[in-house]
Order: sequence, then structure tokens, then C-alpha cells
Amino acid sequence: MTISAEVFDQCLRNEPRGQEALYKAYASRMFGVCLRYAVNRAEAEDILQEGFIKIFQNLSTLHTIDSLDGWIRRIIVNTAINYYSKQLKFQNDVSLTYESQDATIQEDALSILSYNELLRILQGLPAGYRAVFNLYVIEGYSHREIGELLGISENTSKSQLWRAKASMRKILSRIL
Repeated sequence: MTISAEVFDQCLRNEPRGQEALYKAYASRMFGVCLRYAVNRAEAEDILQEGFIKIFQNLSTLHTIDSLDGWIRRIIVNTAINYYSKQLKFQNDVSLTYESQDATIQEDALSILSYNELLRILQGLPAGYRAVFNLYVIEGYSHREIGELLGISENTSKSQLWRAKASMRKILSRIL
């Protein structure tokens, strides 16, 4: 997604017209990112709104419009992680063990399910599993980076990923 330099400059001047254009250009794609981290649509909407507030507040720190796409995505992902971290205070879902087994979800199962069905499965995972799965599988973070972002050990990240995959396999076996 690309916006014009004029729209970018309008955003830097806090002009509502530019902010609206930027929001319209990125909101639907970033909402998809938020949905992967959230339990439901309402939570995803909250994350998206909070993320765009941060985007508009910090846009002046961006040095070039060329890096806007990645910068916006990184803010949305970090906002989702921060939201998750706040929720974690109320949940104790982190395991400190690591299971070395790792099996992949069958490709056939993924091709049969719709995007919405996969999203519902992902949203049904416990918050810790969901966050690690998203960061590792979709965003491409390493377990060390995930540990630093979430304030957990590298081995806990590995364990959470293994458990997320195991939970997904269990759900998929019931569906298929």
C-alpha cells in the first residue's frame, strides 16, 4: 500500500484529511493483523484504534515515506503485543517446559479450511500460544526475539509454539 508524499505531509501537519487517507489506505490490512492477535473482532478493533493513535503520534519520527509500510505494521504488531502483555497480567498461561517434538499442520487441512475458519481456530488459542504462534510463524521473529518482546525465556517461547501447534492439530483433527 502506498500513499502520496502530499498525504504524508498532511499527516505530519496533523491534518484530518491526510490522516483519514492514511487510515483508509492501511486500516483493512492492519485489521487483519490485529485479528490474528485478538480473541474477537472487538478486541481487534481496540488494538487497531490504539495502533493508529500511536502511528499518528509518532509519524514525525519516520525519516522517509519509503519505510512507511513496514513501520506501520511494526507499530500494529507491537501494539498487539502490548495488549497481550496487559492481558497476561490477568492470566497465568505460560509454561516453562519445552517439548522437543515438533510436527507440522497438514497442508491438506489448511487448503480445506477457509481463512475465517483458520482465524477462529487461531483466536481460540490461549493468549500466550496465539502471541508466540503469530510472532514466530507469521511475523518471522526468532524465539530469542519473542522472549525479549514478551518478557519470557527463549525456551518458554519454544514451548508455547509447540503447544499452539499441538492445540491446532487437535482442533483440526476434530474438524476434518
